[in-house]
Amino acid sequence: MKALELLLNRRSVSRLTTPAPQGEALQNILAAGMRAPDHGALRPWHFIVMQDEGIDRFSQLLHQAAVDSNLGHDAEEKAKSAPYRAPLIIAVLAKVMENSKIPEWEQVVSAGCTVHAMQMAAVAQGFGGIWRTGSWTDDDTVHTGLGCNEHDKVVGFLYLGTPVLKAPGNVATPDMTNFVSYF
Repeated sequence: MKALELLLNRRSVSRLTTPAPQGEALQNILAAGMRAPDHGALRPWHFIVMQDEGIDRFSQLLHQAAVDSNLGHDAEEKAKSAPYRAPLIIAVLAKVMENSKIPEWEQVVSAGCTVHAMQMAAVAQGFGGIWRTGSWTDDDTVHTGLGCNEHDKVVGFLYLGTPVLKAPGNVATPDMTNFVSYF
C-alpha cells in the first residue's frame, strides 16, 4: 500500500481475529513506533506486547482494576473480557523524564505518535487495529500492574489482528473548512 493512500484512508478496525502480526511483521510494527518524532532523542516510551498468556494476564489485571474500583459485577465482567477483542495488544507507556529540557506534554505526544506509526505499519502489512484508551489509562491498579513509574502515562492500548470484515478501500474525505486556516 502506498504511504499517502494509507494515511488518507486511515481507519480503525475494532473487530479483529487471528492471525495477529508475528515475527518480521511484528518487528516492523515495533520498529515503526521507534521512528516517532522525538524532540531531544529521549525515546520517552515503552511498549508492552501482550498475546496468548499475556492477554490472559491483562484480562486478570483489568478485572482486578474493576474490583478495586468497586464498579460492580457487570463492569468487572466487561473489563475481564475486553482484552479478548484482539489476538495481540501493545500497551504504550509514555516514560516521562522529569527534569528534562523537553516538557512533559511533548514526551507524551511523542509516545502517542508511536501508536499511530505502529497502527499504520500494521495496516500496511495487511492487518487491522484500533487505538483504545478510556479509564484504564489512568487507573492506579493498571499502572502498577504494567510496571509504571510515578510519572509514567499510559498512552493507550493498540489492539491488532486480522480484520473480521474487509474494510472499504476509500474513506470519504472530511470537509476541512472548519479545521484549517492560513496565516
